[in-house]
Amino acid sequence: MALGSLLNNPADHNLGRSRGVWSAIHLDPLLLALLLLLMGGGLFVLYSGADRNIEVVKAQGIRFGVALVVMFVFAQLDPAVFRRWAPWLYAAGIVGLVAVLLVGVGAKGAQRWLAIPGLPRFQPSEFMKLVVPMMAAWYLSRHFLPPRLSHVAVGLVLVLVPMALIVQQPDLGTSLLVGMAGIFVVFFAGMSWKLISAFFALVSVSAPMMWFFVMRDYQKQRVLTLLDPQSDPLGAGWNIIQSKTAIGSGGMDGKGWLQGTQSHLEFLPESHTDFIVAVLAEEFGFIGMLLLMTLYFLIILRCLYIAVTAQDSFSRLLAGALTMTFFIYVFVNVGMVSGLLPVVGVPLPLVSYGGTSGVTLMAAFGVLMSIHTHRRMISA
Repeated sequence: MALGSLLNNPADHNLGRSRGVWSAIHLDPLLLALLLLLMGGGLFVLYSGADRNIEVVKAQGIRFGVALVVMFVFAQLDPAVFRRWAPWLYAAGIVGLVAVLLVGVGAKGAQRWLAIPGLPRFQPSEFMKLVVPMMAAWYLSRHFLPPRLSHVAVGLVLVLVPMALIVQQPDLGTSLLVGMAGIFVVFFAGMSWKLISAFFALVSVSAPMMWFFVMRDYQKQRVLTLLDPQSDPLGAGWNIIQSKTAIGSGGMDGKGWLQGTQSHLEFLPESHTDFIVAVLAEEFGFIGMLLLMTLYFLIILRCLYIAVTAQDSFSRLLAGALTMTFFIYVFVNVGMVSGLLPVVGVPLPLVSYGGTSGVTLMAAFGVLMSIHTHRRMISA
C-alpha cells in the first residue's frame, strides 16, 4: 500500500526526499533562501554605497562566503554540544575581554581587538554576542522555570559582567547588543511582570548616574545631537541631518540605482557601512525600504517559529534570544539612521560592509538551524 501511494503521488515522494536531504545536511531551506536573498540585495546596494568600488563588493562577497561556511559548521553541531560547552566558551570570552583591556590593539580611540601571532586580528566582544545568551540559557534551563528571583539575579550578573568589560573598551553599541541578547533569555525564561517593572524602574533611576559617571563625552554628545542635531549642523549633527535628507529625498520609488546624490556627492558619511540604509532609501524610496523590512520580517518570523518549536528549554531560550538580537540589530540601525535613536555604530545586518558582525550573525543562524533540524531528526 505504501508503494502504491508513492507511485500514485510522485510529487509527495520527491518532496519527502527533498526534505530528507535538507535534514541530512542540517540546513533550513526557507531560512537559507531568505538569508541568501538578503545578502544578494546587500551586495547590490553596497556597490552604490561604496561609490561603484567593485573591490569593496568582492571583499564583502568573500566575507559572506566565510560566514556561510561558519553557518554550515555550526548547523552540523547538535544543540547538546552548545549546552555542554557554554560555560567554557563564556569563561574564554571573559578572559578575552580582560585581555583586550590589558594588551588589546587600539584604533580610533578604542581598544577592542586582540592580535595573536599567527591569527587575524579579532574582537572578543563579537564572540560574546553569541556566547552570553548561550550561557544565560544554559544556567536558567538547569532550574525550574519560571526562575526564582535568585536565579534571575545570577542570570543578570552573567550578562552584566561582559557588558561592563565591553563598555570599558569603549564600545557602547556592542555592549548594548550583548546585554540585550542575555536579557532576552532571562525574559523568555518567564520573568514575572513585577520583576520586569522593577528592572525598568532600576534602569530609569540609574540613567542619571550613567550620564554622570559611566558615559564618556562623545557618548553624551550623541544623545544631545539626537535631541537637537541642528545645534551643530556642520559637526556632530552632520551625519543625522544628511541621512534624514537622503531618506526624505527618496520619495515613493527613489531616484534610481546609482543615482543618489547624498552618497555619490559625499554628503553622506559612512554610506557603505552604518548609514547604508539611507543610500537604499534615497535610491529605491519607500518601496525599496518596504521590501527590505519585509525580508527582515520574514527572517525573524521563521526564526521565531524555530524557537517556538524547539524541543527543550535551553534550545527555546537560546533560539528566542538570538532571534530578538537580530531584530535589535535592524531596529537600532534603522532607528539611528532615521534620527530616532543615537548613533551607536550598529551595522545593518548582512547589508552594511563589514566582516566580524556578519560572521557572528551567520554563526547564530547556524545555531538556529541546528536547533531546528536536529529536533526534526529526533522527532522522526
